[in-house]
Amino acid sequence: MIVRKSKREIEKIRESCQIVAKILRMLEAEIKPGVSTGYLDTLAETFIQDHGGSPAFKGYKIKQEGKTLVFPGSICASINDEVVHGIPNPQRYLREGDIISIDVGVKKNGYYGDSAWTFPVGDVNPDIQRLLDVTKTCLTLAIQNARAGNRVSDIASAVQGYAEKHNCSVVREYVGHGIGRNMHEEPQVPNYVPFQKDPVLKAGYTIAIEPMINLGSAEVRVLDDGWTVVTADGKWSAHFEHTVVILQDKTLVLTQLDEAYG
Repeated sequence: MIVRKSKREIEKIRESCQIVAKILRMLEAEIKPGVSTGYLDTLAETFIQDHGGSPAFKGYKIKQEGKTLVFPGSICASINDEVVHGIPNPQRYLREGDIISIDVGVKKNGYYGDSAWTFPVGDVNPDIQRLLDVTKTCLTLAIQNARAGNRVSDIASAVQGYAEKHNCSVVREYVGHGIGRNMHEEPQVPNYVPFQKDPVLKAGYTIAIEPMINLGSAEVRVLDDGWTVVTADGKWSAHFEHTVVILQDKTLVLTQLDEAYG
């Protein structure tokens, strides 16, 4: 069931989203060669706690092959060919020319916010910059199509069409999602078509839209840690995500700094 949020609920989601947006801006200033992903994780966790929230990812559980896996970080830090869910590590250091996707989730007053951004580490080669530009544009186009009366497939078609037009591929196994009292709610928001459920978007829906775009093939695999998703062919991947609220006459990006709701 898709839950339509009240104005009060949207304001609470926005508050969590604004914390997320501030964290990403703070971490962007810290990203440089020689910085560890564990250091970035510590900065994010401290910021979340100082602002009255709790990390949404730390302690998140999944079941895999009969075992329960618990995510240890406050952020996901995914480097180069890592698509999503990279585990922060104080012994893993960024290098010139890397890219790093940082995914942040915050829970405050019972409601969640979620956003991700892929940052270059110093100068990156032109093909990698193209990947970043294409993925960021995919997110922009997705948000433009996330409006009342459209369907989820309008979002997906916009992402897939632009990515494939620019010789990139769209990850299938991981998708965007509704968000609110839970980190992951209905509807699922794929970045490709076709798929089974294709609901009409309505005012009051809050969704996290997150294109995951690869330079090579769309295929991915999970590393032995049970979390880190990498491209099957070793080519690099980018990930951009915003939480948005759909209103009757517009759509607001809640994880954009100072995007007021009213």
